Parts: sequence; structure tokens; C-alpha cells
Amino acid sequence: MNDGEIRTKVTGSDASYAAKKEAGEPVGLGRQIKELVRFVLSVAVIVLGVRTFLFEPFNIPSESMLPTLMVGDYLFVSKYPYGYSHHSIITSPDLFSGRILDRAPKRGDVAVFKLPRDNKTDYIKRVIGLPGDHIQMRDGHLFINDQAVERQRIEDFVVEVSENTICSAPFLETAEDGKDYCRYPQYRETLPNAVSYNTLDLNPAGPSDNTRMFVVPAGHYFMMGDNRDNSLDSRRPQSTGVGYVPAENLVGRAEMIFFATDGGAHIWEPWFWFQSMRYKRFFSFL
Repeated sequence: MNDGEIRTKVTGSDASYAAKKEAGEPVGLGRQIKELVRFVLSVAVIVLGVRTFLFEPFNIPSESMLPTLMVGDYLFVSKYPYGYSHHSIITSPDLFSGRILDRAPKRGDVAVFKLPRDNKTDYIKRVIGLPGDHIQMRDGHLFINDQAVERQRIEDFVVEVSENTICSAPFLETAEDGKDYCRYPQYRETLPNAVSYNTLDLNPAGPSDNTRMFVVPAGHYFMMGDNRDNSLDSRRPQSTGVGYVPAENLVGRAEMIFFATDGGAHIWEPWFWFQSMRYKRFFSFL
């Protein structure tokens, strides 16, 4: 035997099983079930490892992150950028506290986290405030540490009405092609670290357009939705909204939209699948 070469001696039932497979002879049902269970368990361990340490898919159920994310978007969320907590594991088993390989999110990240008031529900918002920051909304304008965030009016956000995009007056309009569209006022915000993104302002005098001054506690983050007048976020206290999000509740960072649908096709209607897909959103990085 050559140096470094490894041989495995196959004996007993294993030898018989291998011989039967090579000869094409039938193998006992019990042995087949055992091999199937072993294969399924191996796949389950690999999937669990990938979802815990690398990437996990999520879908968007609400319009709180319009125009960045739409209902019907499916995302890959990376699990490693902020390190790991027990919330990184499926079902969030209470195996340990704190974070391992802890790294702070950057202002402007689109992050998935567990809702602090139940530690179970997955939420997705944009990181606006870091520990120690002073955050306030004044007449619909975002202020960070008493400095107004740059905000520029840009072209309206227009999207066709569908099962996943419900619209009502005054934003609903019918185009010449007879289709109904939503037209929303859109703004471009640029944070102090030069991260830019689009937001919607549906109500210039909305209840969340003027807030008290929030001071982000140590070890916590302030999250906001891009759809500023239709987002339950850190502007509302933990009892009725999100409140400050503990670092331990961070799950991961949203990276890419890999699939998107307007909801116009049901699973039992494959002939409608292709026309309901929002192809332009496929493989869009955030």
C-alpha cells in the first residue's frame, strides 16, 4: 500500500450488500429503508448547516419596505455578516446567549431580525440608528444626531396593480392600455455614510412624520421601513411596534432578490406562472 493511501475493509452484511449492488441483485427492503433514512438525514444536516451559517431564504409578506422590496419578493439573507446568536438557528432554540463572532451592522443595511416583543416573528427593515445615535422625524424628514438626512424628490414609483399590489385613491390610476397602476411619491435618501436608497412618502402629515427624539441604547439598533407611512418599526414602542432591536435579535443581512411574483397565479395554475413573474427583479442585489 502506498504512503497516505487508505483502504476500507468491507466485511459481513456490508460486503454482502455491496456485492448484491454490483451484481444488480435485489437488496432487502429493510436495507433500502436504512440507506434512504441515512441519505435524508445527511441532506437535512447539510440544509440545516447552510441555513444556519451561510444563507436562508425569506419572502416578503408586506409593503413596509416599498419601493426596495415588494410583496412576492423572495430573498437570500446571509447569516454570517453580524455573527451568530441562537436566533440564527431554525426555531431559535435557547442554546446560548449573546452573539458569536459578533460584528455590528452598518447604517443602511437591510436586516432581518426577530421581533423583540415575541422573539419569534421575522421582520425586515433598514438599519437607521446605531447605538448612541439620536433619531427623530421632523415633518417627514429624517434627522440623525440633529443633522437632516439628505432627501431629494425623484420620479414617482409606479407599479401595476396585482394580487400582491393593492392600491386605492388617490394613488390609483388607469393607463391608456386599460391597466390599473399605483403611483407613489418617491424620494432618494442618502445617509451620513453615503448609503442611498429610495423611500415612499404617502402621507405628508402622517402620524409617524413627527416623533420624539429617540436615543438608541447600547447594544441596540433603530430600524425603519422605506415605506415611511406604512411601516411598523422602531418609531413605535416595543409593546405595539418594534422598539429598539437588541443585537442578539439580528438574524442576517438581505443580499439579493432571487425570485419575484405579482401573485397573479396559484400553484394549481401552472399556465399562468410565467406571466405572473416579475423577471426584472430576479437576481437584484440590495
